[in-house]
Amino acid sequence: RYASVQFTMTRGEVMDVGSEAAFGREVDQATGLVVVHFWAEWCEPCKQMDEAVRLIAKDPKHPRVKLLRVEAERDELEGVTEKFEVSMVPHIVFLKQGKVVDTLEGADPKGLFDKVALHSPAEAPEPSPQQDQELAKRELNARLQRLTTSNPVVLFMKGSPDEPRCGFSKKAVKLLQDAGAEFGHFDILTDQEVRQGLKEYSNWPTYPQLYVNGELLGGYDIMQEMSESGELAAEVKPESIEDRLKRLIESSRVMLFMKGDKEEPRCGFSAKVVKALDEAVGTDAYQTFDILEDQVVRQELKTYSNWPTYPQLYVKGELIGGCDIILDMANSGELKEALA
Repeated sequence: RYASVQFTMTRGEVMDVGSEAAFGREVDQATGLVVVHFWAEWCEPCKQMDEAVRLIAKDPKHPRVKLLRVEAERDELEGVTEKFEVSMVPHIVFLKQGKVVDTLEGADPKGLFDKVALHSPAEAPEPSPQQDQELAKRELNARLQRLTTSNPVVLFMKGSPDEPRCGFSKKAVKLLQDAGAEFGHFDILTDQEVRQGLKEYSNWPTYPQLYVNGELLGGYDIMQEMSESGELAAEVKPESIEDRLKRLIESSRVMLFMKGDKEEPRCGFSAKVVKALDEAVGTDAYQTFDILEDQVVRQELKTYSNWPTYPQLYVKGELIGGCDIILDMANSGELKEALA
């Protein structure tokens, strides 16, 4: 192997190699794809390929691609030219870890771009701190939406119904039990992100918080007032599966029932539909429900919709269809119009 020395290239730079030793150092030091352009001064097509190489150097999607120029007829580089069996110019060699993974002969800028994309897939630019914060907030809000709709009646409290860890939570549990409610719960003491985030999500500063059908009913004081008037029992009465499915379907103008969620799809079909929706209307324009977290919904929705598979997309409460239909609509341009 060639001796290694430290060297750093900045993006937008194409390096002219002056010796076999310099070539060896650059190849040794590379952490990604190395593109080597063998050229000659007299060759006009080489100038065309030089332009293409410079475009790649400036492309932020390929920050780890190293681009080298080797003058094929230069005496000091004869060993490099012979090693790669260069018999014509322009000639491009693609290297990874010092080994040839591809070659390209002749003036073919498109072929060059395609081979770079093949051997060094585009990297997404690093998100800014503001983008990181916005993404984290969207992910938290999506999680809170799932938690508040995980049961028809959900109590966010300190502790659990069996072991409440504050007086107001204990009293709230008793009110629900006296009303005959079947309810889920979430212990906010076990998750500080949910504890702080739900205050902003609900615009309600204290706990416990009671959600019915995904909507905030209120805290302990409101629960007590409703209990005394008889309203609480009516609000928390068990919901039929048909009513629950209808409520979930209509909880967002565009609603996707899928495996996983829009941030982390858990099957290929769901991932394809999420990609189509993101491209058509953007990630904030629709909500998702993870059927893997609720087997009752997973099974009953098939009967309700008369559709046997997932994902299922609903717009304004009406079933649009599954993966094949959604992708067909996306390809024809109909999806964006249907979701508008």
